[in-house]
Amino acid sequence: MVEKMMARSVRLVFAGGMAATLSMAGVANAQDNSSIQRVEITGSSIKRASAETASPVQVISRDDLLKSGKGTVAEYLQTLTVDGAGSLPTGFGNGFAAGSTAISLRGLGATSTLVLLNGRRMAPFARADDGQKSFTDLSTVPMQIVERIEILKDGASSTYGADAIAGVVNIILRKDVQGLEIKADTGWSRYDDGKANKASITYGQGDLDTDRYNWVVNAEYNQSDRIANSDRRSRAYIGNGDLRAYGFPVGTQFAGGYINGTNSVSPSTTGMVRDPVSTNYVSLPGCSTLSATTNQTGANGGCLYYADQWRDMQPEIESTNLYSKGTLQINDNTQAYVELGYSKRSTGFTMTPPSITPTVAFPPNATTPQGFINYGNLNLLAASHPQNPFGAPARVRYIATDIGPSERKADNEFRRFVVGVKGSALGWDYDTGFTYSDSKLDLEYTNMLNMNVLQQALSNPASQYFPYYLGTQASKNPASLYAALVVDAMSHSKTSLSVVDFKATRELPIALPGGNIGLAVGAEHRREKVSNPSLSGSENGSINSSYVAAFGDAKVSAIYAEILAPLLKSLELSAAVRYDKYDNFNSTTPKVGLKWTPVRSFALRGTYTEGFRAPGAAEGSSASQSTGTSTVRDPIRCPGGVPAAGGATLTDCAIPVAAVKVGDANLQPETSKGYTLGMVWDPLDGLSLALDGWKIKRENEINPLPYNEAAALPTAIRNDNNLVVGGVVRPNTGTLVLTQAPYRNSSFTEISGVDLDIKQRLRLGDYGRATVGAVITHVASWARHESATTVYQFAGTHGNCDTSNCAGTPKNKVNLNASWDIGAWNFAGNLNWRDKMKNILYEGAGCASVLANGQPGTKDCEIASFTTLDLSTRWNVNKQLTLFASVNNAFDKIAPLDPLTYGGISYNPMDASGAIGRYFKVGASYKFF
Repeated sequence: MVEKMMARSVRLVFAGGMAATLSMAGVANAQDNSSIQRVEITGSSIKRASAETASPVQVISRDDLLKSGKGTVAEYLQTLTVDGAGSLPTGFGNGFAAGSTAISLRGLGATSTLVLLNGRRMAPFARADDGQKSFTDLSTVPMQIVERIEILKDGASSTYGADAIAGVVNIILRKDVQGLEIKADTGWSRYDDGKANKASITYGQGDLDTDRYNWVVNAEYNQSDRIANSDRRSRAYIGNGDLRAYGFPVGTQFAGGYINGTNSVSPSTTGMVRDPVSTNYVSLPGCSTLSATTNQTGANGGCLYYADQWRDMQPEIESTNLYSKGTLQINDNTQAYVELGYSKRSTGFTMTPPSITPTVAFPPNATTPQGFINYGNLNLLAASHPQNPFGAPARVRYIATDIGPSERKADNEFRRFVVGVKGSALGWDYDTGFTYSDSKLDLEYTNMLNMNVLQQALSNPASQYFPYYLGTQASKNPASLYAALVVDAMSHSKTSLSVVDFKATRELPIALPGGNIGLAVGAEHRREKVSNPSLSGSENGSINSSYVAAFGDAKVSAIYAEILAPLLKSLELSAAVRYDKYDNFNSTTPKVGLKWTPVRSFALRGTYTEGFRAPGAAEGSSASQSTGTSTVRDPIRCPGGVPAAGGATLTDCAIPVAAVKVGDANLQPETSKGYTLGMVWDPLDGLSLALDGWKIKRENEINPLPYNEAAALPTAIRNDNNLVVGGVVRPNTGTLVLTQAPYRNSSFTEISGVDLDIKQRLRLGDYGRATVGAVITHVASWARHESATTVYQFAGTHGNCDTSNCAGTPKNKVNLNASWDIGAWNFAGNLNWRDKMKNILYEGAGCASVLANGQPGTKDCEIASFTTLDLSTRWNVNKQLTLFASVNNAFDKIAPLDPLTYGGISYNPMDASGAIGRYFKVGASYKFF
């Protein structure tokens, strides 16, 4: 009996694994027990009886996930107030990292948010977002077996090392399952599309107390249909690139095919040919058969189209997640464990057909030392081409609808293996293990162009491919031409992570007035490898895509220590320090925290932490390069927000520009300092609240040159449609095409705000029990200091588009939730609200979107606030069968008009539920035994 009790004590010590916590309710239950269960809380290595530490931690239970009605971990996390700009939603299919999802704590980006699975790192997604930002793909996590998620809301580099500047998301999976359970659900939108189906099976056997082992396995399958932007044409402006009905000019960012002026056009579906003498473009016939846009007002003789004719709103997804964990109780003091994880996710996202005259960038070579090709000046229609009316070589602009839209297909495969031993020896509790994980990405872009064949087919009458017929005459083209012209560009990327870690904790025989000092020590060695080659053909400009590649190999060794000193029964001091050694630099990061509990129901807490982020493979290697695009105001053609004389238009005031970013081996790591100060208070029975102020200063930041500054560089590449004022041509004033935005260690970003978390539990007697709560985040400041004299304030603005996916930084976000249990039923509701944002790039800038009459493009130059209500219910029919249903965006709120963002057509990608519309889901689970 004594032996069995000792074994159980060991398991209680490790009940939370090496990264677990108790919810508030769990603490209350623990206080009712005669023995106190000590657990480890994310952000600390020392186990303790209280779930409330000096650091603010938000705990999301398994039940919270189930009540939300969300289909994935990422969908739920991206509704939280702590998530901000730089987050990657599912619908962001036109981004670099299409097919993945990520969270961005405090809006500092996915690179400053460390994501752990059961307290350990995972290999990052195999393609960096924006070609720069390495992150962990949340899509690889199986939702059905999640036990809880802990979000540490301050820095934790002193415990976990790099990337934990803004905080830590620790996803903890179930490990004590016994029996067999199946679950399935299906969902559909109010438009009877976007259908999603999910099925999972979970099986566990063995009891550690009696059988001395436990084994659990989970398999999960997901499938969801794509939604095209054209499927939402009845939903006001949602998914609609044509905003003329709302007063906007023709030339919005999703428009094409119009003639903008002399020597200035956008590629059209019919094709346009330039008169070599007058430099005016003439449209080829057949617009009505090729463009879905029937209203050609403002096309000026061109053939106007909008991207929503082809582009998807939500991708097609099919995924499989497998997870298994086995635990063996070797003896009373030793436990061995192994984890296996596998995920395969395939996504497909439809884009627009390719332009035959792109400007592409790639690493300089002997043939092209400038590192770019402007095919707009090279791909000339031969004088003898049947569709050339001018009898001389002429420029041409054409979007190849005969080839069809390009499909972006991403097949991501993630693997993870963990083996370890934990137990007690010589007065220490220890855990040591080896982790290996990798992420493989097969990326395919269909319907791309072989630019060498294309040039011959347009310009060389002696070529076997000549002539390439455009637009309505494309039916004359032989299959042999398309066989040579159309290519599917592919790349195979891989990241891998290997980690050996050791951790030990104990109570020291040093008694303070509040108890003995706790000590934790640990060490870690890991290797991170990245191989992300660019799409085939992009390395030399032979396809219509710029070069995007990253390569890296880093080794990291670290040691760390932490103490927990109960200075008084009411005063607790925690302190930690970690030393990380990289190949070419090292970092020492401390953290200190204080918690004062003068009475049982009230505590004050605060922390100071330092952190760092090492340059990623895309940033720190000269072999890495990417080209991104963001909307800017051309400082030459639209100074002060007004089109310049001589040929500029409103299109120049919000024009997408490509910027080339090249890695630099001399970059230094980012560093940070963070502060929190707050209180935890239970003023009434069942009522708890936590209020925390926070501030983070991230210095030596690795950022590309801001796009608005890059656009002003004299080296920026422009077309030759220069402004003509008083009959005099102003050189280098043509339409902006390409510029340089090199990575650099810029100055610093400083952000601050307040979090408020309130929860009330109600006992209703015969009417069951209920819980209501609110989480409120206020961002007081989000300022980037590019230099001593240049500061960009983004709080409350749409901006920071060059590094934040143009999602915006609302000053206030609120989550309200309520849950009611009565008998076998549960009813729950979640209300999510985000504040309005100024529709400007940064504080003090002019309105980023303007109407055709020059007035602000949205009311008061703001993106309106947005509120959604999600409802769910669950009925436990009996001990085996549970039925559940939910409706997201129950009131079918329409997402506010957002003409600036590029992640969604006319709506913000973070407001996707307001674009999709009301969404229903029903399902059931059954426990066999």
